[in-house]
Amino acid sequence: MSDGARDAPKTRTAMAEGGDAQSAQPKFACPACGGEAVWNPTLRKLVCPFCGTESPAPLAVDGIIDEHDLLAAMRAIPEGARGFAGDARQVRCQSCNAISVLDSTRQAQTCAFCGSAQLVAYTEEKAAFRPESVLPFQRSETEARDGIRAWYGRLWLAPSALKKGALTDTVRGVYLPYWTFDAEVEADWTADAGHYYYETETYVENGQARTRQVQRVRWTPAAGHVAHFFDDDLVCASVGVAPSLLRGVEPFPTKELKPYDAGYVAGWVVERYQIDLAGAAQRARAAMDAKLQALCAREIPGDTFRNLVVHADYSKQTFKHILAPVWLLTYNYGARRFQAVMNGVTGAVRGEYPKSPWKIALLVVAAVIVVMILMSVAGKN
Repeated sequence: MSDGARDAPKTRTAMAEGGDAQSAQPKFACPACGGEAVWNPTLRKLVCPFCGTESPAPLAVDGIIDEHDLLAAMRAIPEGARGFAGDARQVRCQSCNAISVLDSTRQAQTCAFCGSAQLVAYTEEKAAFRPESVLPFQRSETEARDGIRAWYGRLWLAPSALKKGALTDTVRGVYLPYWTFDAEVEADWTADAGHYYYETETYVENGQARTRQVQRVRWTPAAGHVAHFFDDDLVCASVGVAPSLLRGVEPFPTKELKPYDAGYVAGWVVERYQIDLAGAAQRARAAMDAKLQALCAREIPGDTFRNLVVHADYSKQTFKHILAPVWLLTYNYGARRFQAVMNGVTGAVRGEYPKSPWKIALLVVAAVIVVMILMSVAGKN
């Protein structure tokens, strides 16, 4: 077997009990041994994880990735754009509520997001909006393990037992659902611009007259205009990963998106979105409004400001549904559960970890000692 083949997940496992589960995407048979070829991040090809043979199946690498009109889509999403281009087998975790789209040959023993074994079959009332583009994994499992090990090796406050543990034995590759939004905005703003100036003030201390400089603010009206284009603002539709961790490994390089092809997700777990288009659009607008406020605030002259009012006109609002890759580590330490995430393209890592009370106490003692030394030196001077 080639080194590259070891970086892809093996999927030759038993059919789910009952035998009624079907594939979430087409199969890619190995021409040598008949096994199922899966996407290999190292070789960036479909590779058989059993014999290392590369599949000759062509993948979509070129093509137009459509941006859909948001207002039109909010009114009606065509049935033909729903589902995963095939009968999907989906399971819901009763612990974290994540819904995973699985290969029919994969027997899911535990949730890829929280590690729970409380998985039940999930049947949706209406097929999900199909992703039209995907960012294929570019970081291999080996790179993910090494990157996460390096991350928690730098955590000084983590318990020593955590660093010695083989935490990366449970690392999993998952495609997360994202919505991206574009919009053009023209905004007029008004505000009060504050300009600092200083006055000399006389005061009495210990019976002696002293002077000091006091800062004042002179307020003047200000107004202006800001034009901005929001390009691929991301809204994650996952509930299986903590939002703070995802923000830590974003952004994803959306300029490298490929047209959706089942080959890119062959052998991998795909999470179904649980924040729908309407909910994601609301979050995107709130984020855009906040960014627009900041952009207008930068235009206000002077040293400070108050009473900023922004009147925005959004146009050319579009969206697309994409899949983005992450490597996910979920582990227990004591009675608590923690997650660490690696961006499957850029390699950025962010995670949660327990803090050692002994190391925290040592840090506090060291800080107290430093303060006492500084106070002693200041007293002598």
